[in-house]
Amino acid sequence: MAAEDGKKTSTKKKIKLRFWAKVVRISLYTLAGFFLYFLLVDINFLWLFGKSPSISDLKNPRMSQASEIYTADGVLLGRYYAENRSPVNYKMLPQHLINALIATEDVRYYDHHGVDFKSVVSIFYYAAKGDNRGGSTITQQLAKNLYKTRKDVSKGLLGSIPGFKTFISKTKEWITAFKLESNFDKKEILTLYFNTVDFGSNTFGIRTAAKTFYNTTPDSLSINQSAVLVGLLKAPTYYSPLANPKNSLMRRNTVLSQMEKYGFLKNEEKEAVSSEPLILDFHVDNPYDGPGVYFRGVMNNYLKEWGKKNGYDLYTDGLKIYTTIDSRLQKLAEESVAEHMRPLQKRFNNHWEGRNPWVDERNKEMPFFIDSLVKKSDYYKFIAKKYKDRPTMLTKLLNKKRRMKVFTWKGDKDTSFSMMDSIAYYKHFLHAGFMAMDPNTGYIKAWVGGINYKYFKFDHVKQAKRQPGSTFKPFVYAAAFEKGYSPCDRLRDEPITINYVENGENKSWSPHNADWEFTGDSMSLRHAMALSINAIAAKMTEKIGWNTVAEYARKCGIRTPIKAVPSICLGSNDVSLYELVGAYGTFMNYGEWIEPAFITKITDKNGKVLHTFVAHREKAISEETAFLMSYMLQGSIEEGGTSANLWTYDLWKHNNRMGGKTGTSSNHSDGWFVGVANGMVGGVWVGGEDRCIHFRTTDMGEGSQTALPIFGLFMEKVYADESLGFKQGPLPKPRVKINKTYMCNGGKPRHQKKADSTTVEVGDLEKIK
Repeated sequence: MAAEDGKKTSTKKKIKLRFWAKVVRISLYTLAGFFLYFLLVDINFLWLFGKSPSISDLKNPRMSQASEIYTADGVLLGRYYAENRSPVNYKMLPQHLINALIATEDVRYYDHHGVDFKSVVSIFYYAAKGDNRGGSTITQQLAKNLYKTRKDVSKGLLGSIPGFKTFISKTKEWITAFKLESNFDKKEILTLYFNTVDFGSNTFGIRTAAKTFYNTTPDSLSINQSAVLVGLLKAPTYYSPLANPKNSLMRRNTVLSQMEKYGFLKNEEKEAVSSEPLILDFHVDNPYDGPGVYFRGVMNNYLKEWGKKNGYDLYTDGLKIYTTIDSRLQKLAEESVAEHMRPLQKRFNNHWEGRNPWVDERNKEMPFFIDSLVKKSDYYKFIAKKYKDRPTMLTKLLNKKRRMKVFTWKGDKDTSFSMMDSIAYYKHFLHAGFMAMDPNTGYIKAWVGGINYKYFKFDHVKQAKRQPGSTFKPFVYAAAFEKGYSPCDRLRDEPITINYVENGENKSWSPHNADWEFTGDSMSLRHAMALSINAIAAKMTEKIGWNTVAEYARKCGIRTPIKAVPSICLGSNDVSLYELVGAYGTFMNYGEWIEPAFITKITDKNGKVLHTFVAHREKAISEETAFLMSYMLQGSIEEGGTSANLWTYDLWKHNNRMGGKTGTSSNHSDGWFVGVANGMVGGVWVGGEDRCIHFRTTDMGEGSQTALPIFGLFMEKVYADESLGFKQGPLPKPRVKINKTYMCNGGKPRHQKKADSTTVEVGDLEKIK
């Protein structure tokens, strides 16, 4: 019996051993299966599971980061971004912000290695009770945010099968979380997390969130503010303190309760903070805010092209762009434009009171001007196609009034306008462009492309090209000096007709002076340029050749293709303010043209220099000619010329010397002024959006009245601010011997102030009569 019992016991032991052996085998196979599954997912076996982040991806995490543009004096000018984000380091994270996150999202954060298995088990427990809870750790959330483990690029072939996508994505989050914990310490993971999360309102990362919601920095966030921001992470819209303040308050208090529960706050602290109201200082980055918006718009196009050529994305790579703009000069330039254009617009409105300002050469209103503009719009083309057989409906839509905000010089105005009304309203405005440059470096110091970027985005510094009028005459005289003439050479102010051949056709041109008078006086070239005598500029052009004028204009920096015809001397070709200011810089830089520059360097997000920009330089004219041109430009002020209005500004202390040239195109459509001073060249354009919109009289529409005052106001402000370092005094002395005679009696003074020249073609006199 005992033997039989022993045999049974032995059999039971064997069965038990076999059972446990089987359990061990199954466990080992299961573990091996899991390891194999994880390995296959990680390597994306046969493209079944989709791409997972590599070790290199982990060590060099790539997050979308805003690129920033800085002025020469270190002021942030603007940002370009797809996701509004600026990273911080761990030292900028206050401890109560970290505590709020851990208490709310991952209380065992410091105890696990990426995946919290206790939390995973609890998911099933609470799910059985009908309570769906998340179990992702902070590290898993980072994996999802940083490496987009749930995006289509990561789903693979099996990801298209219902149910598989979520399971595979979760697996990848686990794997990536383990890798993150192996490559980064806990502080680094927290820093990465706070730099990647979405806080809503197009706000990514804690630095931008602190700035957007509270106008502060992360290290200055209070417990209250930290709890609100951490509470946002669960559902940025639902818990938004801006859109849903009640929900946000409730969620904030939940975060505070969690902090108390896990020992991060005492009860009295929790109660005190819970009683505080939600107080926001909300400010979303606006592309129209801040200085230099026109400049930023031009930079945007340039930088996108640069990035495309060099393999960088302006909106995601966190580039740092350092520009030549001085924030202080930019501010003064914007103030000067506004200070002059506000009253000028009022004068323009009074000038045209009761009439529309779009007129033909006889100053008669163009009856279908607005209609023609409407028909060019995309909206018109859309509705015209949709209602092509219903003209009544088309007219009704074009004249249907809608509530809108419009620009005024007193601020935005709420009104009701139809499309026709809106276009007509905005066509009444005069526009302006201003650019200031250091002639010795080519660095652009201020750029104002218009009167208000929010409403008028067209840039009048570089994008616009208009007839420069008499501001082109200096290139005639510079070419003449290169060909042997001097400022003291004399020509007579008398009628002239130039016969020439253009495209095989015989033509003649008989220019008139701006005041329609010829004095018959013999005068020096300096005096002739000072008084802007068209007849003498035309005579000199005939003597040296219009091709020669075009050649030297190009050498000095006018790179827009120029038509070499006799009227070139009166500015008949369209040019940009950008190139005109750069060309005048040649006169102030000893005859060397420097292409105007607006960027000094670009670095990556870590400060590594990617590209240093060196201004392009070319020898254009001799140093002697450059000095003579500087002297000629001073004559426009000193000899009672068209720039004499500058005497009315506070610019003349300490024996200060300045020069300049005004310009006015046909019918006063464009008013120009380019001024030179020690260390500064500044140019101004003023006019209507279309050439048919302008003043009717010379005394109101010439460049000395419309454009020169902006330069005068700007230089007054520059000299008044001693911190800028611009001092009044003489212009630079020549570095070479001046062999040509240049100091002489110019000629008889005019009986009245000389007007700017206008480009008047033969036959125009008859039209105006």
